[in-house]
Amino acid sequence: MIELAAGDARLTVHPEDGGRLGRLVVAGTSLLQHHPSRGQMGWGSFPMTPWAGRVRDGRFRFDGANYRLPINLPPHAIHGTTFIAEWEVLDAGRDHCELQVALDWPFGGKAHQHIHLHERGLNCLLTVYANALPMPAVIGWHPCFVKPISADLEFTQMYRRDLDHMAVPVLIDPVPHPWDDCFTGPLAPLRLHYPGMTLTVSSDCDHWVVFDELADALCVEPQSGPPDAFNIGGAARLEPGDLLQRRMSFQWAAEP
Repeated sequence: MIELAAGDARLTVHPEDGGRLGRLVVAGTSLLQHHPSRGQMGWGSFPMTPWAGRVRDGRFRFDGANYRLPINLPPHAIHGTTFIAEWEVLDAGRDHCELQVALDWPFGGKAHQHIHLHERGLNCLLTVYANALPMPAVIGWHPCFVKPISADLEFTQMYRRDLDHMAVPVLIDPVPHPWDDCFTGPLAPLRLHYPGMTLTVSSDCDHWVVFDELADALCVEPQSGPPDAFNIGGAARLEPGDLLQRRMSFQWAAEP
């Protein structure tokens, strides 16, 4: 475990447990769920790569060949391979760290992340690289926040879901809560409100999965493509030597 500090913010990073952010406390307020007993999908904030969200039945086709991924949320494959992997620590200081891991799937490749904590927020940079083989890729993060008092989460459109709880390539107007859905086009900054504090989540990703069905947690997940992008479209194609890179940041500010 790595411990980072900046101002009144404290963060743990867990290379041994998926390279995830663990406990994030700012001015005494806990912002991320820190309950490892919930399982690897239920705490902290972990990077998702080389895919994000579900892949239907763990199956997809790429360059004329069929591929099968390990099923970890039956009957689907979910959230990539790196959130259960042990990451290598390349560098670590008082307020930053740098990690990397090989991608354990048929195409090879590697993932790299840089995490920087500062007095007013947190910056995360995630990069996936193709090595010897072309490969599809979708990357993102899965932050599981402590449930806020309220949240400003408004979007222009969302992906329709079918009876198998899978996104299909049809965009519709957002439906009422509860959500376990993928959205596009935020109408305003995405803000979570805690006692005395506002947390703004931003990213250069153009897809957002929001999961708010739990009483004590809220997941707001920026992704470079939609769930099941390997099948419905939206994944990047990386040739050997290519990379896919995205950023995510948290910014906190005191409320009156």
